[in-house]
Amino acid sequence: MNTAEAEFDIDSWDEVAYDEPADGPKLTRIVIRKTYRGALAGTGVAEVLTAQGADGAGYVASERLDVTVDGRAGTFVIQHGGLSDGEDQSTFGTVVPHSGTGGLAGLTGHATESRPGVLTLSYDLGHRS
Repeated sequence: MNTAEAEFDIDSWDEVAYDEPADGPKLTRIVIRKTYRGALAGTGVAEVLTAQGADGAGYVASERLDVTVDGRAGTFVIQHGGLSDGEDQSTFGTVVPHSGTGGLAGLTGHATESRPGVLTLSYDLGHRS
C-alpha cells in the first residue's frame, strides 16, 4: 500500500435541511466541491448526508475525485463518513471497488480526513497491463 496526503479547499458548500425536528438533530443534504493539492492534485465533488445535533454529529458521503496520483490521471469514488461526540471525532472511508477510470483504473484503498482539511489515501494502483 502507498500513502498519499492532500490538503483540500472547499470551493462551494450548498446545504439544504430536509428534516428539522423541534427535538433532536437536524438532517441535511450538502453538495461540496473541493480542490485538492499535494500528492493528489485535482478536484472532488461530494454528496453528503448529515445529522447535526447540539452535542454530536455524523455524516456519510459519496465523493468523486478527478485527480492525478503518482503521475496517473483519472477519477475514482470514495464513500466516507465521520462521527463527532464533543471533542472526540473519527472518520472512515473506502474506495468504491472498480470505480477508478483512466490511469486510476484498478485503484483500491481507504481514505480518511486525518486532520481538518487533509485527505489521507492509503492505496494500491493494482496490476495494469
